[in-house]
Amino acid sequence: MKPVDLAKKLRREAAFGPAALDRGKAVLMAAIRQEAERTRRPAIMPQLPYEDIRAALSFLERAFGFHEIPASRIVGGDGELLHALVEFGDGVIGIGGQGAHGAVSPKSAGVESQYISVYIADLDAHHQRALAAGARIANGPRDHATGYRSYEALDLEGHRWRFLQPMPEVSP
Repeated sequence: MKPVDLAKKLRREAAFGPAALDRGKAVLMAAIRQEAERTRRPAIMPQLPYEDIRAALSFLERAFGFHEIPASRIVGGDGELLHALVEFGDGVIGIGGQGAHGAVSPKSAGVESQYISVYIADLDAHHQRALAAGARIANGPRDHATGYRSYEALDLEGHRWRFLQPMPEVSP
């Protein structure tokens, strides 16, 4: 990316009117977001295979509250979406097609091979959101002796997701 003196550019454009300043602000914020997206990555990033990546992204956003990282999209010459990253909190997961590195969707394989745990702030609200979006609930909300409350859901292709929330500590 070529360095630009954005402050100087904004001052020059602002002289032509407030609309130019708004456009400049939008450009600046987009550049900041793009740089942050490029540099912020966790140490471990699981990759999940899906038959239909676009449908998976839509479902993960609606049902579980994930957010796609737009700059991560890899699109083939025919317009097919090949890979994307989604984030939740400080976690990132890759969403890709089947066959890459021998991975297949549980929908194709007919069996679950793993589950992913996600820590959330409000388990009951998250559970209701997942239900409303059509997630298949494998295990409803329950408390554990380990001090967590959890539920498990299957996404549209059968990947298992375990959502957890720490339970409040009770004074003796």
